[in-house]
Amino acid sequence: MDYDKAPASSAPLLCYANNLSKSKESINKDLLGQEEDSQFSQHQLTWRPTLSEVSTQSRSSTLPRLFRYGFYKDFHVSKLVSQVFEEIKQLYSIALPMIITGLLIYGKSAISMLFMGRLGKEALAGGSLSIGFANITGYSVISGLAMGMEAISSQACGAKQWPLMAQTLQRTTAILASACIPISLLWLNVERILLFCGQDPTMSSIASTYLAFSLPDLLFQSLISPLKIYLRSQNITLPLMISALFSLALHAPINYFLVYHLGLGIRGVAMAVAVTDLNLLAILLLYLCFSGTYRKSWQGWSLRCCFDEWKPILMLAIPSCISVCLEWWWYELMIVLSGLLWDAAEAVAAMGILIQATSLVYIFPSSLSLAVSTRVGNMLGANQPGKAKVSALVALSCAIFTSFIAMSFMTTMRNAWGQAFSADKAIVSLTAMTMPVVGLCELGNCPQTTGCGVLRGSARPTLGANINLGSFYAIGLPISVLMGFFMDMGLLGLWLGLVGAQTVCALVMLLVTLRTDWVAQAHRARALTGIYMDCEVGSKTPEELIPVKLVDY
Repeated sequence: MDYDKAPASSAPLLCYANNLSKSKESINKDLLGQEEDSQFSQHQLTWRPTLSEVSTQSRSSTLPRLFRYGFYKDFHVSKLVSQVFEEIKQLYSIALPMIITGLLIYGKSAISMLFMGRLGKEALAGGSLSIGFANITGYSVISGLAMGMEAISSQACGAKQWPLMAQTLQRTTAILASACIPISLLWLNVERILLFCGQDPTMSSIASTYLAFSLPDLLFQSLISPLKIYLRSQNITLPLMISALFSLALHAPINYFLVYHLGLGIRGVAMAVAVTDLNLLAILLLYLCFSGTYRKSWQGWSLRCCFDEWKPILMLAIPSCISVCLEWWWYELMIVLSGLLWDAAEAVAAMGILIQATSLVYIFPSSLSLAVSTRVGNMLGANQPGKAKVSALVALSCAIFTSFIAMSFMTTMRNAWGQAFSADKAIVSLTAMTMPVVGLCELGNCPQTTGCGVLRGSARPTLGANINLGSFYAIGLPISVLMGFFMDMGLLGLWLGLVGAQTVCALVMLLVTLRTDWVAQAHRARALTGIYMDCEVGSKTPEELIPVKLVDY
């Protein structure tokens, strides 16, 4: 068709035909996200009518086509909506089993505390002291170091670098087992440390006994933590939930048998925790063996692989560990500060009750954090930065929604929660007064926790550690001390400091996520998963294989 013979009414649209660069089919393919190269997502996709449409239809019949196909950037609106809902489905297919697993683990701790309480006030106090010491010096370190493999494992899964996943599992297990040695020495000398700090001798002795019999559990956790990440990186979370369910079902009977039938007392409580985690580990190993999940990645156990090329993992593990410890230690510090208030007895008791509440609520954003870490890592490893961005933004939106639910829960339960733990009117009143402020903390805690997951999935834990350090200790701690002690606001002031810390942390996390160059992160993912691919690389170092320095953007 000659352009000069086109109807006059369609003349204004001829410029589109002159610049036609893509067919309708290719544009629809791009809008549906079927492009093979992620760089297509950077293009402005604009539909222009074909020459036949211009020449045979009037402007009134052509404009509806323009509006129907639209001038959308990156995604067609209907595709974007469906992609958002699909991403929510993918996130919660990982998060929901993790939420249930977290609730089961919370139940395990509650059962242990129940049996310690039955042994008497001194056993409960000594056991609580030992659990706090174990969390600060042991379990937080193991959990944080294990997260160093999260980015490598999830990105390797997305890139289908299966052998790298198994090698990372072996190396992380060796790192955690090595970390258990100094932690064990510390636990074996805990009585001297507590006495030096001025603790009661009886409580110190009980804590020492509990930690000595908890040493096997420390080793079991060093095996369970990387195994969980190995499975979750492959979007396998249901076995984690089932194993936690079966192990919890046996936890109370094991406690009863060891504590009462064998008369082991506080030693029996510690041993029961170790046996329960051993059961969980055994179930996970049985699942791996019979499901065949390991076959595509496992190339055999290699001592050389275990103790070789630790640097890439430690570059991620140490900042992850610092980030986790900074957050865990904050709550322990809050208990210490509560003990310095004028109403120390009521404040410490109320603080413990409030921490139980926030620990319960924390299960939900932490599970979402684990899910988005997996999804972002998988998408970056698969060189799909656009989908990684969508996953991060959808997860943060879900976290904000969750934060309002958490705040509503705290406000609604402000009277009933304290009564469930104590009959003392002063403690119940102090708890009820502070619960709404704890709810305000959750407005920042949920997005902040999820943002940490985004940073872990994109291999930027150092940035997360710096944000946590600045928010909690440079901003939150001074506010807590100022309002709690110098402004005589007591326990309420301590929690208002945490509100400030969580708010700043959440805002910075949101800003970092919005300003992230996801294409650059996809390049970093390719570099990270190519740093060390095989133990049989001769004399080549990781830098020689991939001459890219892993840094935060």
